[in-house]
Amino acid sequence: MSDEGSLPQVPVDDFVRRFSLRAGNLMWFLGAGASASAGIATAWDMIWEFKQRLFVSQRRVSPQAVADLSSPAVRAQLQAHIDSLEGLPAPGAADEYAALFEAVYPAEGDRRAYLDAKMAGAKPSYGHLALATLMRARLTRLVWTTNFDPLIADSCAKVYDSTGALTTVALDAPELAEQCIRDGRWPVEVKLHGDFRSRRLKNTSDELRDQDQRLRRLLVESSRRLGLVVVGYGGRDDSIMESLEQVLAEGESFPAGLFWLHRGEDPPLDRVQRFLLRAKQSGVETGLVPVENFDEIMRDVVRMIENLDTKELNIFAADRRRWSGAPRPSGKRGWPMVRLNGLPIIEMPTMCRRIVCDIGGYGEVRKTVDLAGVDVLVARTKLGVLAYGGDTDLRRAFQGHGITDFDLHVIEPRRLRYESGERGLLQDALNRAIGRGRGLDVIPKRVSLLAPSDPTEEVWKPLKKLVGSLGGEVPGHAGFTWSEGISTRLDWADDRLWLMIEPRTVFHGMTDENKHAASDFARGRTVKRYNRQLNDLLAFWADVFVGGGDNLRALGIADGVDAVFKLSSATAFSRRSGA
Repeated sequence: MSDEGSLPQVPVDDFVRRFSLRAGNLMWFLGAGASASAGIATAWDMIWEFKQRLFVSQRRVSPQAVADLSSPAVRAQLQAHIDSLEGLPAPGAADEYAALFEAVYPAEGDRRAYLDAKMAGAKPSYGHLALATLMRARLTRLVWTTNFDPLIADSCAKVYDSTGALTTVALDAPELAEQCIRDGRWPVEVKLHGDFRSRRLKNTSDELRDQDQRLRRLLVESSRRLGLVVVGYGGRDDSIMESLEQVLAEGESFPAGLFWLHRGEDPPLDRVQRFLLRAKQSGVETGLVPVENFDEIMRDVVRMIENLDTKELNIFAADRRRWSGAPRPSGKRGWPMVRLNGLPIIEMPTMCRRIVCDIGGYGEVRKTVDLAGVDVLVARTKLGVLAYGGDTDLRRAFQGHGITDFDLHVIEPRRLRYESGERGLLQDALNRAIGRGRGLDVIPKRVSLLAPSDPTEEVWKPLKKLVGSLGGEVPGHAGFTWSEGISTRLDWADDRLWLMIEPRTVFHGMTDENKHAASDFARGRTVKRYNRQLNDLLAFWADVFVGGGDNLRALGIADGVDAVFKLSSATAFSRRSGA
């Protein structure tokens, strides 16, 4: 970033207090991230789906070969193919989404059909209903959005019990937006990229550059009278960012403040950072607000506003609640029950080591650790290198990078609700602890997979009785072997972390040539594992992980900071309410 100064930060609690006092003078700007919890894919999700479709159609491979878009290996394979093509932007480029969308579906009708399918069945989330509730209370008057979905209109229809309260303006009627804003006919929703039903759907690079001038001008003029809250938007559209930058160029702007709500560990795009810094330097009250998601920030906002009628929100919360605390089933009334694959984590680390030094991203951190030959667990965040391990080992690994701080870092529960650096570090630590304490190997380069170190040990006999053989060679592929194993991942629910487990066939020595054989072999082994067999398997693995109830230690070290866990063998379960 070329601009001088630090990016202005505003904590969530500070933002909601400010919002409660000036809500009527703040507009909202919603991007795709605001619709994610309603089941609509974000631009980031669709980018990887576009890459997947190009790869499958051009390489003529099975979709199953690259089905797991969360896998770093799969993403690397897809990106390598995209990089080999001419004319497509680099990863993270502002026009990456639009260019890929056009490359996959050149025809506008096909793009429209794709978006229709993505939005089919989507229902408003808590955040959308909360926004509609603010509209009814005249605390939100004007909403701008780049989204095609009808979620705001659907929310207003529910909250107002009428379809006529909200005026929604798409690209084909800019004069309607001008009239409603001029006459104060609130609330108004302006769709800057069109409505998904509109004949003027705009979703390619060339089309985005030609964004309707009148609507953009209206955004600029409105920003001279009202403040703005941006949520779920990454700043990838030149047309939108140019309009926001024009607001600053024309003098007085955002009189009630400019608040950019941002999710995740990574900083916003450089262009967004420059925009916020310029706003700050222009005298605009500006803040980058770290949030978990649209629904959570709207809950915080609603809680802060007194005398707000939240009847529809309360009904929504009751209808959508999918879990509740419940006693373990007993007797005939306790059944039928569905066992879920989540193990409660009873105890987990609350601290880790933090090292601040002159080092790059995770790849460089991992390389540094490997070169030092030390056994430590690391994660890279903007706060520094977070780690578990012996202090001597950690200092040895990073001493060549100019350590300026070597202290403790508190792991805050709120940062475990999403895929943060802390959550990734705990995932690695728990896998290591389970492997070390329960006789399992953590499979190299696939840290979410574990398999018995020695399948002949007594502890694995019940597993063999349940599934048959515990390992061997894949038929017809010499040297390509498999093991009965388990995959793990951390998830957040009921205000706590859970260890999610799934019985898996683990392969050793997989290559591009034998991936299809692996898929067919795994399917053949698991296709007849019905409810009872899966229930017995989950019960077995839960008992193995918990063992005698003792603590699980990731490293077993005497100095430094170790990660210690304790699990419960009582998996989550589901049953009919009142059963």
